[in-house]
Amino acid sequence: MKKKCYKSYIIWLSFFLVSALGISQNSDSETLKFADPLTSNMVVQQNKAFTVWGTAPKNSQVVITADWTSPVKVKTDENGNFKGILMVPKVEKGDFKEHQLKIATNGKTQILNHILIGEVWICSGQSNMQFGMKEVINAEEELQKTNQPHIRLFNTGLNFSNTPIDNVHGTWKVATPNVVKDFSAVGYYFGKKLYDELQVPIGLVFTGIGASTCQAYIPKDVLANDKLLDSVYLQPYLKSDKSKEKIDGGFSFEKVTRPYLLYNAMINPFKNLSIKGVIWYQGENNRQDRAPYVEAMYKMIEAWRSQFAQGNFPFYYVQVAPYFYDQEDPTLADYAFFREEQEKITKLDHTAMVVTMDVGESKNLHPKNKKPVGERLAKTALHKTYNHLNLAYRGPQFQNVQFEGKKVIVNFVPETVASGLQTNDSNAPKYFELAGEDHVFYPAKAEIIGKTVVVNSNKVKHPVAVRYAFTNYPVTNFENKEGIPAVPFRSDHWKEHVNK
Repeated sequence: MKKKCYKSYIIWLSFFLVSALGISQNSDSETLKFADPLTSNMVVQQNKAFTVWGTAPKNSQVVITADWTSPVKVKTDENGNFKGILMVPKVEKGDFKEHQLKIATNGKTQILNHILIGEVWICSGQSNMQFGMKEVINAEEELQKTNQPHIRLFNTGLNFSNTPIDNVHGTWKVATPNVVKDFSAVGYYFGKKLYDELQVPIGLVFTGIGASTCQAYIPKDVLANDKLLDSVYLQPYLKSDKSKEKIDGGFSFEKVTRPYLLYNAMINPFKNLSIKGVIWYQGENNRQDRAPYVEAMYKMIEAWRSQFAQGNFPFYYVQVAPYFYDQEDPTLADYAFFREEQEKITKLDHTAMVVTMDVGESKNLHPKNKKPVGERLAKTALHKTYNHLNLAYRGPQFQNVQFEGKKVIVNFVPETVASGLQTNDSNAPKYFELAGEDHVFYPAKAEIIGKTVVVNSNKVKHPVAVRYAFTNYPVTNFENKEGIPAVPFRSDHWKEHVNK
């Protein structure tokens, strides 16, 4: 990665480096205190049990009072920790009433004000999820639209820990231009689309960091108990000198790749927080891993679901965008093979992948057009989680191919065609390729005919395989009439050709 990419990372990370300095890793059990993720201005997940947790003097009684339900009395343990469960009602469209939450013990009281009841989502991953609203296309104009009193944001301060901790730095804030500018653009656009469609309060928690790897978000014991992940990620780290260093909150590009440190400090503190689901944009720093990455994602998602103990909540993720990685060779396909591996994550229940092939920038690792990405995640959630079944959320997906002499007919899964096929620029579909028995692919002419694409090439007399957008950095134009791009594919199962 070039130094200019690192420089942009550093700009985005500055907020986290400063805020992380204020994190304490020890609870003050003599003080009545809400847990760090619970602050005024938060959104509480509707229609679900809500955990209220925190600290108070040990062996004391804490009364938890919310204005939407009956009080609950709990006792602190020997360490001064308490936890109580409140039921939260379902809210109707347009219900933006503010609420109050209170804890009390021994004549002392702590109160959270301006609480809303609605939908809560965690946003995590690396730099393309962290990428702030102040950096998007037409940022000034876009930020003027972000006075949204019923959208609330929690921006998590960067931290690392060798062991799971409960403390985290951040506060819930009302969405205003000054707050939104430093928040995840993908996250904000996702939340705004949900808000527009659902008309209930939306709460978004960003907890991630640029340049991070998947293994950094996986608990240590989960890595240790998986033979592949233990050998590829955990043992090399534990045997290195890096694992002997004292871990603090300071950032380095190397430290955000280490196993389990980010999970301990930036995911574990939220495990009691009631949520609806997770959106995730990460993979660039695992692009060489392939099978280990897919296994790591399976284990990460399962671990989060287990630790949060809220069932198999939705997990929607973004396929990495086109990028050339400083190699200007349009035939290279190693990144395409990684994207293909990313698709396998959808084998887990309640997961789905969003495609970005049309909004990437081939020579920019951090494409600025984040609105379609966030809104596609939202459409996925609206269809799959909120049962807006008439809302299309998938782009054309390869089903099968027919070879008729020189003519190749590509068929797509019917529901992904939606109301029809098109290109976003009225030109012919780009980046289709054909190959014969020699396994050499040539650019091909493609034409939309009805709900199929017909492909041919004068250089391939007897085609036996077709590929679409299956190279490192094709910025595509082929989509369905709902504006959702086609998923890259190949009809062959040939071994990857590696350029010498």
